[in-house]
Amino acid sequence: MTDILAGAPPHAGPARPRRAGSGARLLRTYRTEIAIAAAIVLIELAVSLWSPQVLSLGNIANIAQASAPLILVSLGVFLVIATSGIDLSVGSTFSLTGMVAGLGLSAGLSWPVACLASLGVGAGIGAINGALVTFVGLAPFVVTLVTFAVGGSLAFVVTDGHSIAILDPDFWWLNAGTLVPGIANYVLFCLVGVALLEFALRKLVLGRWVYAIGSNAKAARLLGIPVDAVRCGVYVASGLCASFASLPSLSYISNSEATSGANLMLQAIAACVIGGASLFGGTGSAIGAMLGAVMITVIQNGVNLIGINSFWQGSVTGLVILVAVLIDRFTKARA
Repeated sequence: MTDILAGAPPHAGPARPRRAGSGARLLRTYRTEIAIAAAIVLIELAVSLWSPQVLSLGNIANIAQASAPLILVSLGVFLVIATSGIDLSVGSTFSLTGMVAGLGLSAGLSWPVACLASLGVGAGIGAINGALVTFVGLAPFVVTLVTFAVGGSLAFVVTDGHSIAILDPDFWWLNAGTLVPGIANYVLFCLVGVALLEFALRKLVLGRWVYAIGSNAKAARLLGIPVDAVRCGVYVASGLCASFASLPSLSYISNSEATSGANLMLQAIAACVIGGASLFGGTGSAIGAMLGAVMITVIQNGVNLIGINSFWQGSVTGLVILVAVLIDRFTKARA
């Protein structure tokens, strides 16, 4: 009676906690990615104190163009890392498949056919990596180090070390064309790749399997997850991403070089680590890998604009990786 007089509903149970809104859930899910995006903005603002043109549309377009191949390669590397693997072969795959496309174009093939041949080689390298890791049981580091060495060597062998000029007048469209008006293809490819991969990882069963295998492969196997098939698949996907990334780059520079992917291996792994992925697997996101690649490119661009010797780029990037790993370790320790 007292409750009724006080205005409280009769038989009222304990108050239910309010569900977090979609905005709060997004902030909680992507807090690492938001921090990386904020860090990129702060780096650009800091560099603008020495070089105001860093914020110009032309420079931003240059950063987008330079980061596109690294973003595409990083997406495949992230999939492998998420399953607690490693792929050291992406740089040589990038170089070799670019040389294959260049050879096809110089032999008179149409550029779509040459691109398909390039993608086939990339998928083949990924399949070799995946088969040796999953079915033979070799360590991913050893397997991909071997294919890194062989692929890098073959990139020189197939053309005797010479570069190949791309003379197809329509091949430029692959990079700078516009399937969607107002958005260059190299930007579109990155956005679509990140969106599809993030959707698959968050919403599809296959994406859950990737994280489950990276967290505990033995437990995943006991739950009935096809661990070997998924592991083999992510290496094939990594090879495809590396070969696809070489094509817009080849279209942009109109020249195929055997050393074009020399630095991509370490940069792609660094992009994933900076983006929040753990080398022990089970964590990270496609968005984080993309932002990590953009951060590396922004640092390199800033070093050049400020006028610092380009030899320091590796040191600065390494320092950023160290800070990212330390922050990740500190955050997990607190959690």
